[in-house]
Amino acid sequence: MQEKKKLSLIAKIGIGFIIGLILGFVIGPLAPNSPFVAKVVLPVLQLIGNIFLSLLKMLIVPLVFSSLVMGASSIGDPKVLGRIGVKTIAFYLGTTIVAIVIGLILGNIIQPGVGMAIEGAKAVAKEPQTIFDVILNIFPANPLKALVEGIMLQVIVFALFLGVAATLIGERGKAFLEFNSSLAEVMFKITAIVMKTAPLGIFALIAVTAAKYGPAVLAPFAKVIFAIYLGCILQMLLVYSGLIAGIVRKSPMWFFSGVREAMLAAFVTRTSAGVLPISMDNVQNKLGVSENVSSFVLPLGATINMDGTAIYEGVCALFIAQAFGIDLSLGAQLGILMTATLASIGTAGVPGAGLIMLSMVLLSAGLPIEGMALVAGIDAVLDMARTCVNVTGDMCVSAVIAKTEGEKL
Repeated sequence: MQEKKKLSLIAKIGIGFIIGLILGFVIGPLAPNSPFVAKVVLPVLQLIGNIFLSLLKMLIVPLVFSSLVMGASSIGDPKVLGRIGVKTIAFYLGTTIVAIVIGLILGNIIQPGVGMAIEGAKAVAKEPQTIFDVILNIFPANPLKALVEGIMLQVIVFALFLGVAATLIGERGKAFLEFNSSLAEVMFKITAIVMKTAPLGIFALIAVTAAKYGPAVLAPFAKVIFAIYLGCILQMLLVYSGLIAGIVRKSPMWFFSGVREAMLAAFVTRTSAGVLPISMDNVQNKLGVSENVSSFVLPLGATINMDGTAIYEGVCALFIAQAFGIDLSLGAQLGILMTATLASIGTAGVPGAGLIMLSMVLLSAGLPIEGMALVAGIDAVLDMARTCVNVTGDMCVSAVIAKTEGEKL
């Protein structure tokens, strides 16, 4: 008797995504006139989706911490760790700058805000941090607070110090490293268990999103949505495919096929930090990147590499300027480039974090902060594309770094 083929996880996620999308578009119009849909169906779907997101977030700090400690200790030589760190940051900053340029070019060509009628709206923005504050906030004055509050850059720095120090003290550090190794294995197992719920969680999340942001709501903002999605596609097809083909010496299809689970999960959940366990699984088991490299490059990327968000900042800044009838000079656009690059460092990899960055960019460029209200209503739809690119960029750079370190992928 021939065995029935089991559906792969990506197939189950894809089916959940499609069914959720259809369900969302069906129940969305019914919600205003149906108390059952509005007060029972949508809240239950939201609850299921939020539970899935909470399970993913539950994994982040212990998984990143234990993986980075082991990654730093496995590399052993601080010089090697420093070399990998410099290369990783260089690639991340390079791809982010290219992404912002793509966003600005598309904003100038498509001009999504031209002719748009504005009704005044107010939004509150945080004061932007100086570059000195950004650098200072990387280092944890209280590492336990960083662990509890999930301040990822500080967690990364603390874990790296622990991993290197445990290696340098030799035998006395072995017990600590064995504990972290065991913790990492436990977290990987929990990740596998949580991922079995991914099709249901993604079904629920996309159903709620489709119900709230149906096609009719998106129509007035079609141009800005098109510009951002086009920019994200160009970033993946030109930049990431170029890096994979040029440095890794592999087909881009090999890369995208290997990381598609993480890409889809990022698109639906809208949290680059939340899908970190899936990203690590994909690059290690599908691409063949070592745990030493992936456990360092991916958590760092989830915190500082925001290519999709950078495209979003460029397009949205020009969209808001055009909508308010403000002409941005080349110098002002270069200022947006610099601000968005710096603002990407330390931005939380959670849903909606791009709006925080956008407030910094608008303040820097002298644009009305009220313009944030123009994109806030469709931010969930934009967040899907930019988060997918953020995560894809992290995985691309991890493959590139592994190749430059002589690993066979």
